[in-house]
Amino acid sequence: MRNTINNQLQRFLLLFFGKTEIKPLFFYTVASIFILFGLIIQSPSTLISGYWTILLSPSNLITDYFEVGGIGATFFNVGTLTLANTFFIHRNAPKITGPLLAAILTVMGFSFFGKNLYNSIPFLIGTFLYSKYSDTPIANLVLGALFSSALSPVVSLFTFGQGLPIYIGMPVGIVSGIMIGFVIHPVSSSFIRFHQGFNLYNTGFTAGVIGLLIASIMRVFELPASYDIEPQQLSSPLVTWFFIVFSLVLFLSGFILNDYSFKGYMNLRKSSGQLISDIVIEFGTSITLMNMGILGGITIAYVHVVGGQLEGAVVGGVLTVMGFAAFGKHPFNVIPIMTGIYLMQIAMHIDNPNSTSALLAALFGTTLAPIAGHYGWGAGLIAGALHAAVVNNTGHAHAGLNLYNNGFSGGFVAAFLVPILDVIKERINEHERIRKG
Repeated sequence: MRNTINNQLQRFLLLFFGKTEIKPLFFYTVASIFILFGLIIQSPSTLISGYWTILLSPSNLITDYFEVGGIGATFFNVGTLTLANTFFIHRNAPKITGPLLAAILTVMGFSFFGKNLYNSIPFLIGTFLYSKYSDTPIANLVLGALFSSALSPVVSLFTFGQGLPIYIGMPVGIVSGIMIGFVIHPVSSSFIRFHQGFNLYNTGFTAGVIGLLIASIMRVFELPASYDIEPQQLSSPLVTWFFIVFSLVLFLSGFILNDYSFKGYMNLRKSSGQLISDIVIEFGTSITLMNMGILGGITIAYVHVVGGQLEGAVVGGVLTVMGFAAFGKHPFNVIPIMTGIYLMQIAMHIDNPNSTSALLAALFGTTLAPIAGHYGWGAGLIAGALHAAVVNNTGHAHAGLNLYNNGFSGGFVAAFLVPILDVIKERINEHERIRKG
């Protein structure tokens, strides 16, 4: 009887997961659950008005959609954008493995504080046009298309923030998003050499540079380059329990598919996480799902241990870490980075570790996880500490137009630190060879 139940569970899960791929049905289902949850916790009338407010919001860092439109409207926004992106991927990508899994969950995460259907779709159109112009298969550009919406606040800013009539502001905003979606692909592929793949949010670094250029041009012409937004802290125990259950379901799904064991999970320690590290292909879907669930638990626990709340922006950080559990992150390279960031935040006396900005730095700062994975925990602590300091000074450069500010900061930290660590590692190896020889 027990074996029969186990077999039925595994057969059910195989509807959503292949051995080395995630089936689109999984994301369609998750998106539907998010929409349903939103409809349950907020009345339809206030949800519709809240969702409309989200679409019209400035959306630059840090625009918490929980505060803007309500928790239910935010979940509805996440679900609808996830449906659209899943359909886009389903039509254009051969299968969903680690990178695309990370991209979908990252977009889901940022749908809590910056992305919506209006300001994200233009980047997909820009990608389609670039595909035609460069004669590049659209399947090769899907990943960049999803990540390129890091600059979605540009669309909202040009549409709603320049005092233009809507019939002028909307075309300007949409065209700006299409243009960015067009140019970001060649620029992003060249910038990966800057940090040698040790910054997982490569598009975040690229978007930071583009955002810096846009903000600089706007400042020169004395155009409003940003909105002044005071981060709010609005959450609910329902939100916390929703993501605890979500993490647990992912973990148990992987555990069941892995024959009710942790077999193979510790092999993740061998992976540095350096780009491009596809955990779904390298270790299998079952290990990936377990890793996602475990990292979800770790990040939620961190938020509560330091006294923070799972408001919209912080939820985005949790989901992004969970997504990159398929694309380079695991507890063995994430924990040193988070520890280094936490210790530096205490030492800086600028912000409490439980503030919104500090929590975002701790969660998104795990973009530098490959440094801990490749060079060891000590290097991870140093990278985290440096990131905690640098990220506090990069947001102004692009005026909050780049939602992936930690990717922008992480690129500079990795570019500075990796060459130094390479020299140290080479000297240590040389001394070791001499000792043995």
